[in-house]
This record gives sequence, C-alpha cells and structure tokens, in this order.
Amino acid sequence: MKEMGLISRAFQLFHAEAPKHAKAWMEMVQSLSTASALDERTRSIAYLSVLAALRLESGLPFHVSHAKRLGVTREEVISAILVGLPAAGHVVTQALPIALETYDRA
Repeated sequence: MKEMGLISRAFQLFHAEAPKHAKAWMEMVQSLSTASALDERTRSIAYLSVLAALRLESGLPFHVSHAKRLGVTREEVISAILVGLPAAGHVVTQALPIALETYDRA
C-alpha cells in the first residue's frame, strides 16, 4: 500500500504491537470525525494547522496527501500551516518543507 510510506514508523509500530489500543484509538477518531460540524475537506485543512502548531511533523505526510486527495490546493496547505503563526510563532514554519515536499510528490 502506497500510504504505508506516508505513515510514521511510530504509528505503524503502535498498530502492529498494540492492535487493541490502535483499534480503540481509530474508533475514537472516527467517532470524533462524525461528530464534527465541519466537512472532511475543512477538517483536513484544520488538522494540518494543528499538526504544525503542535510540531507533530511526522503526521504531515499522511495528512497532506489525504488533503490533496480531497482537493486542497498547495496554496491552501501553505496557509493552513501558517495560520498558527500568530499564536504558535515561527515554529510552524518547520512544517512547511515536509508539507510541501509531500504535496509535490503526491
């Protein structure tokens, strides 16, 4: 599966070594997604902002690729990453290289 290369080794290991926990985690994620008033495309853009602000760069390849499949443009990815600039500071710029390299490859 092509997406496996986009998923961090840590997350892959989590699924392999703790399948019951991973299943519970994924069920919770699905439940939160269905509870959201945001459509999937908007949620994916917002999620990129959160990943950048929290410096969770390992999640960016998977989520940028997913956002692109949903029709999110390169410019929207940049804006999503940088929307946290006033609150989180320039640390969000650390996400730009990973996000843009992933977007351009996807």
